[in-house]
Amino acid sequence: MTDALARVLVADDDADLRDLLQRYLGDQGCAVRTVEGAEPLEKLLARERFDVLVLDVMMPGEDGLSICRRLRAQGETIPIVMLTARGDPLDRIIGLEMGADDYLAKPFTPRELLARIHALVRRQRMLGAHSGPAASEGVVRFGAHALHLGERRLERDGVDVALTSAEFALLRAFARHPNRPLGRDRLIELAHGPEHEATERSIDVLVMRLRRLVEAHPATPRHIQTVWGVGYVFVPEGGGAPS
Repeated sequence: MTDALARVLVADDDADLRDLLQRYLGDQGCAVRTVEGAEPLEKLLARERFDVLVLDVMMPGEDGLSICRRLRAQGETIPIVMLTARGDPLDRIIGLEMGADDYLAKPFTPRELLARIHALVRRQRMLGAHSGPAASEGVVRFGAHALHLGERRLERDGVDVALTSAEFALLRAFARHPNRPLGRDRLIELAHGPEHEATERSIDVLVMRLRRLVEAHPATPRHIQTVWGVGYVFVPEGGGAPS
């Protein structure tokens, strides 16, 4: 698997940074398009496919957090890396709550951003490699939901539910280890790999996002429960074994 020719869309109002990232990421084998705000971003997403969206938080007009939240509400699942000039950890959490997959504080090195892009593209392509009618990982059913592991698809009452790659990776990790309490470090390893730089707090945010998607009452979850002092446990009906 290669990250060559990954299609990257950069949205940032800083023209110098856009030019720098276009040259650097292009030299590293990415196909890069850049825009300066929400309107041209929407137009490009409507007519072209991208593997990763690099989205600045502080832009005039509609800011990056609002754009991210709106895209997720519309069912857009493209992996999103948020960029911010503010280094407050709370900003990172807010970005993740809005649906971002990763977060990078300015100033940063283009090489660091490239590493984040590669990690997201690898994860997306690994998930896609297991999709299709020949996939044999089975289906995990819980409540009104059916998680098709091999097809990277979640249904609720027979209707597809949009999942980001980060959300699917974590839900798949839960589904493969039903009724087993899992610590946050273990969930990071299962969902993203042992070398991923996700934090324990980012797992908490992803769990919150999943609960909003799959729980009838997210404040009192039935399927993704908290195990105090340990982490979380996935509790499907019927033991949760793939069918």
